[in-house]
Amino acid sequence: MNLRQLFQRTKPVRLTQASAARRDALPSPQPIDSTALNRARLVVLDLETSGLDLQHDEILSIGAVAIDTGILSMADQFECTVFRPTHRASQATLLHEITPGEINDGVPADDALLGLMEFAGHCVFLAFHAGFDQRMLRRGLRRDLNHRLQHRFLDVAELAPMLFPEAAQQCSTLDDWQNHFHLDNSERHNAAADAQATAEILLILLNRAAKQGTNTLAELNNRLVLWRRLNHARSSGF
Repeated sequence: MNLRQLFQRTKPVRLTQASAARRDALPSPQPIDSTALNRARLVVLDLETSGLDLQHDEILSIGAVAIDTGILSMADQFECTVFRPTHRASQATLLHEITPGEINDGVPADDALLGLMEFAGHCVFLAFHAGFDQRMLRRGLRRDLNHRLQHRFLDVAELAPMLFPEAAQQCSTLDDWQNHFHLDNSERHNAAADAQATAEILLILLNRAAKQGTNTLAELNNRLVLWRRLNHARSSGF
């Protein structure tokens, strides 16, 4: 690590008094507990980034859709593009169709992340391949808000094959699962559309979970932990 990288990692976050007050008032996360799935606030998140490097790439666009008490509402959504003064167009941004003009007109990073976390509220986050979104959000909150991410994440890319094992061999990507469930995918590859697509899949998964007797956050998470262990055992030859 060179001195410039060290400085960038350790330089203090400077927030306005208003932004600091908003950060300090952010709601606590929803624990993975006995809360019923149809009573919990579940926020499906998609982050479009400048690339896949967790250390250096940045969040460029945020899309989030809430399923609150089992209801997916078009009015309960969050979307914004993030202003990045040093950003240059890349293959990733061309794929996501984010123009330099949209970046220049975007919301400052601290304001965008505060808006997301205020929207999310007392929730559990879900995403497709959630590990990437979780790590990028954790880094962004730490760097731009000096805030530690405490919200739990569940991975729709794991829940789908767990609940629909009959489709697991044919489906791996978000597009695959959309096609399997006969959902429209014409708007894919921007944050808001990807979050909406993932939320529609999640509703189908939650319906299957309920039919199988899985009714709470803890029950769903416990099933997921067991499913991972069984998969690991199979892949290890046991």
